[in-house]
Amino acid sequence: MEAFAYTDINAPLVERCRLGDRRAQAEIYKRYSKAMFNASLRITGNFAEAEDVLQESFLSAFRELHSYKGDSSFGSWLKRIVINKSINCLRNRRLQLVPLAEQHDGAAFDHDDHGLGLDSEDLSWRADVVRRCVQELPDGYRVVLSLYLLEGYDHAEIASILHITESTSKSQYSRARKKLLELARQHGL
Repeated sequence: MEAFAYTDINAPLVERCRLGDRRAQAEIYKRYSKAMFNASLRITGNFAEAEDVLQESFLSAFRELHSYKGDSSFGSWLKRIVINKSINCLRNRRLQLVPLAEQHDGAAFDHDDHGLGLDSEDLSWRADVVRRCVQELPDGYRVVLSLYLLEGYDHAEIASILHITESTSKSQYSRARKKLLELARQHGL
């Protein structure tokens, strides 16, 4: 089996950005802004704050482009900046992880067949309800849930990012899932 070297398809564009090319910066923004905004929104839970984080992240990325070494994709490097700035935004809001002593009841959804055969309008409504339920989670729950489930970080990475223990990350994730199920039931799912 032949090994392939990793090549970032955005490398020429990134190089142009390093030289101060405004058109290249605009193209990078166009390519990544929607995904980075969504990542920030999932963490901050606030549209206006996510917009601010997005702008600050791109400014910071363009300013610190010299520190991008190309050992991962540009998108991964940028996403790390967005996630860190989103978490800092929450810290500025006095992010408090829900105390470990706080418990939530919550049984899993019934696994019956009524979820099959839904039309696109019903699926869209359900997805919107789930998005709103995620936004209603306490900050600590929402951050851990988003980083683990939506951004693909493992609990060790989350613990490092949030400066918590791995077991705290796992318990916050477990409680977030239970709370999310509870909220979904309250919203008719």
